[in-house]
Amino acid sequence: MKRYNDLNSYLREIFGCRVQKITVDAGLSCPNRDGTISTGGCIYCNERGSGTGFFGLGLSITEQLTRGKIFLSKRYKAKKFLAYFQSFSNTYAPIDRLRTLYDEAVAVEDIVGLSIGTRPDCIDKPIVRLLGHYSKTHLIWIEYGLQSANNQTLMRLNRGHDFDCFKHAVELTKGHGIQICAHVILGLPGETRTDMLRTAKMLASLDIDGVKLHLLYVVKGTKMDAFYRQGHYRCLTREEYAEFVCDFLEVLPERMIIQRLTGDPHPEELVAPVWALEKSKNLLCIQEALERRNTWQGKFFKGDKPI
Repeated sequence: MKRYNDLNSYLREIFGCRVQKITVDAGLSCPNRDGTISTGGCIYCNERGSGTGFFGLGLSITEQLTRGKIFLSKRYKAKKFLAYFQSFSNTYAPIDRLRTLYDEAVAVEDIVGLSIGTRPDCIDKPIVRLLGHYSKTHLIWIEYGLQSANNQTLMRLNRGHDFDCFKHAVELTKGHGIQICAHVILGLPGETRTDMLRTAKMLASLDIDGVKLHLLYVVKGTKMDAFYRQGHYRCLTREEYAEFVCDFLEVLPERMIIQRLTGDPHPEELVAPVWALEKSKNLLCIQEALERRNTWQGKFFKGDKPI
């Protein structure tokens, strides 16, 4: 039994072959770091913004994609690729610069789409129209960092926006041929199972296309690092995380694409939990939890809303 609607199957159905994302660092910034909103950033984010750092090494978009194609073709036998603009906020620049970056990416052979990681407060009508233009010839995903639907949690994280901001971004994006994905972090400071389920139900009630689930892991040099070392935060165990993932999936509609079930920390940056590096074991633990509970994505979603 297929227990969740995974990204790889979705992409294979569209393109008829293995499709992989190639992470791209465009050298963009974030309003939560450059002083527009704050200079501290989110409490879990470091100065690299979860990216590769390739822009700082002088690699162009084309060079990054070419390297990625060679590696992923050998490792996964992939034939087509999505350019994933991951680091920081990839709609946070003048539109002419964005157009130049995106044009360069789609010009690379075998790039069949773009995934644009950004914040819900870094979008406007001209950028949506630009992405809509690419959607006529390529698969376009925009990935909005939400993390939680709880406004108190968002304040605690120093996100600099609220849930209404996310809903506004979703409404602005609809109707332009763009697929919408929400990023959510499980195990955030102060959040209970009830809080996480509420986020799942809020997303289930919106007309979005996908979700990425991440474990909150502690990265060196962040405010979370300090909180953890001072004893103010306890990381989830692998088993706890797997149960929360199951809870989350149960209330999402079956049609929603699950782009990710856990994150990939950089080994040299990770403080805790160490098990976050064991991706295969983590995915197996989630699969075993789904089977043990005899549950699946959409089990508690009926009609057009979670139950």
